[in-house]
Amino acid sequence: MSPYRWYQAGSWLATRLPRPAAYGLASCLAAARYRFARRDRQAVARNLEAVLGPQHPRREAIRRAVFRNFAKYLVDFFRLGEVDEAFLRRRVTIVGREHLDAALRHGRGAILVSAHLGNYELGAAITAALGYPVNVVVLTHQDPRVDAFFTRQRAGQRVRPIAVGMALRQVFAALRRNELVGMLADRDFFNNGLGLTFLGREMSVPQGPALFGLRTGAPIVPAFLTREPGDRFQFAFERPMAPVPGADEGREVPRLTAAILAVVESYVRRYPDQWYLFRDFWDPGPWVIL
Repeated sequence: MSPYRWYQAGSWLATRLPRPAAYGLASCLAAARYRFARRDRQAVARNLEAVLGPQHPRREAIRRAVFRNFAKYLVDFFRLGEVDEAFLRRRVTIVGREHLDAALRHGRGAILVSAHLGNYELGAAITAALGYPVNVVVLTHQDPRVDAFFTRQRAGQRVRPIAVGMALRQVFAALRRNELVGMLADRDFFNNGLGLTFLGREMSVPQGPALFGLRTGAPIVPAFLTREPGDRFQFAFERPMAPVPGADEGREVPRLTAAILAVVESYVRRYPDQWYLFRDFWDPGPWVIL
């Protein structure tokens, strides 16, 4: 079955079952995937070894939890239409919102940076529900039907996607309007990033957030929506990182990028069971958008 049909079927089930039942079904399917998707299972094991070490007593349970939490992530993505004030009151604890407001007071917009961790799609929808104008830089899916499906899900929550190929002009325009632009900062899909150390290993890190911040003066705000006990969420906004005006790009971009990466690493260490990468993080080969 094509990815589009899988997304159609998943959306139909996830939106017709009560949320606890949808989570339960997703968890069962995740257990089956863990058992039979050998390549994905091995990739997750290799990635987590850098976080946990090879002899962590709960490494098997955490690997399984990655699959289970990602399945729940998909349920939440399919149910983005339920994000409203009542959802926020019942399920979301927001920490550090004052950091986001402080960043926007400069009038130059703000760059929200996150990672393939927690639930960044739901985080964007929650940010929009809080009343902020939200744009997100996204990769285009190989299947145009899947791409259109993703766009509809985001647009239904007033989240405006910016395709990577159009990012330069549209990101600058959004920041000039004092809006938020979301980017993921833990994976360089185009092999043109900076060589830095992450979890003790060398890797290529995307420099887009730092470049946009330096060229526009927009503060950079790390933000992470994580799943907590009882399937509640914590949405944490960290202190803004301010580019130094007029700084040399060759020095300031690596400084900002390293600072962003340090925050990402701290969250990956705290929430290893919510770091969703099913390819070898340091040697991925051709990337496929799920």
